[in-house]
Amino acid sequence: MENLKQYPVAFVGAGPGDPELITVKGQRLLGSAEIVIYAGSLINRQIVDGLGCQLYNSAGMNLDEIIEVIETGWRKGKKIVRLHTGDPSIFGAIQEQMVRLKVLGIDFFLVPGVSSAFGTAAALQAELTLPEIAQTVIITRQAGRTPVPDLEQIRLLASHQTTMLIFLSVSMIEKVVEELEKGGYPLTTPVVVVEKATWDDEQIVRGTLETIVHAVHQADIRKTAIICVGRVFAQDQLVIESKLYDKYFSHGTRKAKF
Repeated sequence: MENLKQYPVAFVGAGPGDPELITVKGQRLLGSAEIVIYAGSLINRQIVDGLGCQLYNSAGMNLDEIIEVIETGWRKGKKIVRLHTGDPSIFGAIQEQMVRLKVLGIDFFLVPGVSSAFGTAAALQAELTLPEIAQTVIITRQAGRTPVPDLEQIRLLASHQTTMLIFLSVSMIEKVVEELEKGGYPLTTPVVVVEKATWDDEQIVRGTLETIVHAVHQADIRKTAIICVGRVFAQDQLVIESKLYDKYFSHGTRKAKF
């Protein structure tokens, strides 16, 4: 046992759903893994089907069981991938796993993935930060069974009137809209709900703060969706061109042309 090479555990972001949106490094690690613990229905099965390794679906496992599989495999010298959806640094519940592994003396490293936030932006053909419209992106969730800090209530964040991406909250869409209204967003604010961004069965529902609740209910969207709020999601967007490619603007790599 002591002579076995102890490979570090790899935490890998699988991307938002499209199996081609996993990173090259993540795909390579999956191909050489002997044990893969993947995040259940949130991971597209095409990513793990055909892998010649032990597969564990963490949807039905608790933290103790996940760590036990990792520790047992690691002590046997197995190559292990813990596969999370999107990018695991956003609502990924990885910190608690990493703390446990540190206590056990198990080395690990992280491979970032394409967040569903950016998969959603791509699906909407939207730029989340537009000059003079929004230069800040707020990623958050509505308080429910999982609380949020008092200073991060949606109504307080909404006071900034910028781009918001609200995760894990579509089942509480009425409450989300109420909070956004109380925070000061006009009822005409564009709101788009994207279900399963980049998957084959992706669904996009557009509306405003005034109409989105009805639209979401009509589409029967209940989970695995992001609520996108802000002027950047207007389909008739009047774009104020950036200075980056403005021919009259000089910067470090280009002189202005007059």
